[in-house]
Amino acid sequence: MKPKAKRPEPKKVRAADIDPKKRTSEAPDVLYDPADPGHRWERPLQAPGRMQVDFEERVDFRRLHEYRLARTRNALAKSGLGALLVFDQYNIRYISSTVIGEWARDKLTRWCLLTGNGEPWVWDFGSAARHHRIYAPWLPKNHCLAGLAGLRGAVSPKVGLFENAAKEIRDILEQEGVADMPLGIDVVEPPFLFALQKLGIEVRDGQQVMLDAREIKSHDEITLLNIAASMGDGVYQDIYERLKPGVRESEIVAMATKRLYEMGSDCVEAINAIAGERCSPHPHNFTDRLIRPGDQAYFDIIQTYMGYKTCYYRTFTVGSATPAQHDAYRKAREWMDSAIDALKPGVSTDRVVQAFPKAQEIGFESEMAAFGLNFCHGLGLGLHERPLISRLNSFKDSYELKAGMVFAVETFCPAADGISAARIEEEVVLTPDGAKIITLFPAKELPIANKY
Repeated sequence: MKPKAKRPEPKKVRAADIDPKKRTSEAPDVLYDPADPGHRWERPLQAPGRMQVDFEERVDFRRLHEYRLARTRNALAKSGLGALLVFDQYNIRYISSTVIGEWARDKLTRWCLLTGNGEPWVWDFGSAARHHRIYAPWLPKNHCLAGLAGLRGAVSPKVGLFENAAKEIRDILEQEGVADMPLGIDVVEPPFLFALQKLGIEVRDGQQVMLDAREIKSHDEITLLNIAASMGDGVYQDIYERLKPGVRESEIVAMATKRLYEMGSDCVEAINAIAGERCSPHPHNFTDRLIRPGDQAYFDIIQTYMGYKTCYYRTFTVGSATPAQHDAYRKAREWMDSAIDALKPGVSTDRVVQAFPKAQEIGFESEMAAFGLNFCHGLGLGLHERPLISRLNSFKDSYELKAGMVFAVETFCPAADGISAARIEEEVVLTPDGAKIITLFPAKELPIANKY
């Protein structure tokens, strides 16, 4: 009987693999500590220009690649899984540092495989895979493969693409010595899952492993998030100047989208624009409604720069504001400031969530009905990362905060007039001394646009 092959040792992640500066240290083989990603908390959080220059250090993209891969390896090593197979575009970018644009976000036709013993494998449209072999030298050339599955059902499972892809994956798992271990998957078309299971591959939840990996942001990630926030700052100045009677919500959305792409945005995922009687309850969209004198209006900028997102609300009134509008804004700001003050390393999420009002205080019958109005969510490549802090979940699943987390903190308060509402959101970086706000357009008091 042929002896069973010995499983290769998992790759060890060195500190030098995370920060190139450490390659010249006296201890080049010291192992990476994922609890210490090398932040420079003594310095201001930087938001440099988008160009690379030779006279100051900005974003080190190779260091960013190495950091994200190392975080994934460490999370995988602790998970009990042999490998991760990911279809979520954020996870693919985090592991492989490849992307083919917003087009791919909902197609489920790119995937990436990482075992505990090997380098990332990427399956992509054939021409994109060839492009990666030329322009992504951090990946082995033979790891960039042409692939196609179902395109969300457009290609029938009868064609056999799912089975072929599953066999490719099984062969790699065998080559890298982890075929007898569970495989973690994030999101997948059912026929792909069935094809893997038919080959005897045990499938488990891999999304939680990836969220573990992505929760602590590096110096470079925080810099990219801060640059993205600075773009939102500028667009809010444009909105403030443009907001006046006769302008449509949709015109504000068009202007903001154009400005963001001019600034260098990868993707403007959504601009919410809500005004007047549409403010309460919050509809989470925009229309062609005309702005009118005395309207309360709030906006959300959701866009990405180098993959890193903003989630950034501001509320204005047009021309003047009523006492009810001022009162709603004051309450929303108090809830927000209380939550931000509570965000400190070592504090548990069940403590932070007490800063937010109960559902009944804002006119909803349950926490499910009020979800998404007063809460915190992690922010990074994804719009909602770990931890998510709300009254719906945080008392049952408490979580300890750590330096290096980045949050969007959102509050909403309906006004006593029954139609107006205040909606505010700040993005914050959790430093050892607490939360530092990076969304800087003024929001301590209710801004009144175009007073006349």
